[in-house]
Amino acid sequence: MPSQDCYRFKRAAWSGTIAVVLLITACGRQDTPGTTGPSTQPAGTPVVTAPVTSRSLGTEIEAVGTARANESVDVTSKSSNIVTAIHFKDGDFVRRGAVLVELDSAEARATLAEAQAALADSESQFNRSRELYAQKALSVSQLEQIEATLKGNRARVNAADARLADTVIRAGFDGRTGFRRVSVGSLISPGTVITTLDDASVIKLDFTVPETYFYLLKTGLPVTAKSAGLPNRSFEGKVTNIDSRIDPVTRSLTVRAEIPNRDGLLRPGMFMTVALQGNVTPTLLVPEAAIIPEQGRMYVLVVDGNVAHRREVMIGRRRPGEVEIVNGLQEGERVVVEGTQNLRDGDAVREDAPGTAVSS
Repeated sequence: MPSQDCYRFKRAAWSGTIAVVLLITACGRQDTPGTTGPSTQPAGTPVVTAPVTSRSLGTEIEAVGTARANESVDVTSKSSNIVTAIHFKDGDFVRRGAVLVELDSAEARATLAEAQAALADSESQFNRSRELYAQKALSVSQLEQIEATLKGNRARVNAADARLADTVIRAGFDGRTGFRRVSVGSLISPGTVITTLDDASVIKLDFTVPETYFYLLKTGLPVTAKSAGLPNRSFEGKVTNIDSRIDPVTRSLTVRAEIPNRDGLLRPGMFMTVALQGNVTPTLLVPEAAIIPEQGRMYVLVVDGNVAHRREVMIGRRRPGEVEIVNGLQEGERVVVEGTQNLRDGDAVREDAPGTAVSS
């Protein structure tokens, strides 16, 4: 049938023409200058690496404590008396021995005068008795009795003198006074607080440390203290004493540090946080992002040339953003910190800018 043969011929010719056109088009695209060819970017998974560094690091202990003055007393009177004069103002800095308060001394002066008169009479009698004893006109027992009376009167004078001194209240050390709590004319009794006196040139900071850190503690260790009332300020000091007992209930012991306070910013009673650092030793550190935990073990990817090798490590202490490496790495080796998710042991890698690699 001529018509069917003609139809088959035309269809085959049309198909052949299309195939030739497609082949030419594909070849033209491949060879056309300026078109995108095979990638020229170097092979390997993009990663960000960081070196294993060695720095001095000590075990850090954080605790809280209360600031105390180097010396602190409540100024009181030894006896009941009336205040006759006040020689300080609230918050004054006073020197040791400075008069703070005077009490009524009339009775004490009269008692002292009476005792001094009795002493003078006893001394006169004792002197005459010694002359009579030398002339054998007085026995030994009589002379000893007169001498005992003389010693008693001397003691009474000393006691009266002490009571008179108690009417003047002085500062026991250099320090700053607190609020005045009495007025002139007030009748005070023993134990009545007149004011407070604090020597805050050095602050004693008492804080508790868990028993597990006992092996790290020793006098002389540096401490850094901070207070919420003084933001952006830190104060340096050192451990001066360690309590001789461990609390059996809390299993902790009290440590005392001393902090110089020359500018007077710290006040007794302040609540402070303290950081104590144990013995400082050289330590290998890597960024925390380099650690790959897997089934209770820790791994890192170490880059050697342009190949990443998976290596098991043993970690120790942690600090913000960093981890101590106890075993498994050496200083100067580079570990992958970005791009670990798609890496396997033996994969080729290439260094990339931070933030552009696939994060783990």
